[in-house]
Amino acid sequence: MNLFLIFSYIFVFIFGLCIGSFLNCIIYRLETKKSLEGRSFCPKCKKQLVWNDLIPVFSFLSLKGKCRYCQKKISCQYPLIEILTGLVFLLIFNQLQFSNLIGLLFLFYIVSSLIIIFVYDLKHYEIPDKVLIPAIIVALIYCIVFNFSGALNNLLAAFLAFSFFFSIFWFSKGKWMGFGDVKFAILIGLLLGTLNTLLALFLAFFFGAIIGIILMISEKKGLKSEIPFGPFLVSGTILALIWGPKIINWYLNLLT
Repeated sequence: MNLFLIFSYIFVFIFGLCIGSFLNCIIYRLETKKSLEGRSFCPKCKKQLVWNDLIPVFSFLSLKGKCRYCQKKISCQYPLIEILTGLVFLLIFNQLQFSNLIGLLFLFYIVSSLIIIFVYDLKHYEIPDKVLIPAIIVALIYCIVFNFSGALNNLLAAFLAFSFFFSIFWFSKGKWMGFGDVKFAILIGLLLGTLNTLLALFLAFFFGAIIGIILMISEKKGLKSEIPFGPFLVSGTILALIWGPKIINWYLNLLT
């Protein structure tokens, strides 16, 4: 690996940390219905933060997880999201490097949207339209303009995924699945195409079943308890985005 590529990986990871910090800001302001405009501030004491309070991960560690001004605890969500975003950006960059700059930037935007959806749905049992709808529009434009040869496959995947999820929503009258998940299925199809969409949905239902069983065994959830499905869909989608073909080939090799 040459020196330029090493520095590129370091830059992408640091860039991902910074984007993760921004995603935390978006999540908080979505939760509190605040505008994205204005300087960052402590959610507890509302004190405006200065530059050395906002260094991803480092500020959290140097302040020992507490606000510099009011000494209230800072949620571990902040460094975790920053590190997660940096790692996912690294994995995507490792796939494309500089072979497709537009595709790289597109995937950075998409996974950023997915991370917001993951956290927001996990905390509030809701997929925010302010994040999901723009992501669907951008994915549709990218699919048609920059992936024209595969556009039909992706549009078909979006239609089938939407139809499948809508049928579950309709038959259960919204008890088994929220309509946000139905809309999210469109994004999955546009991103992944038919085969990888099937993989993403399989992984989502598999992870959801495993976590559901664990929660019931630990008596934290019952059969009628509500569990947000968005985080599982996000997890399956990101795994399929990064490793979809490898997972499918591995599975097919097991069958032969």
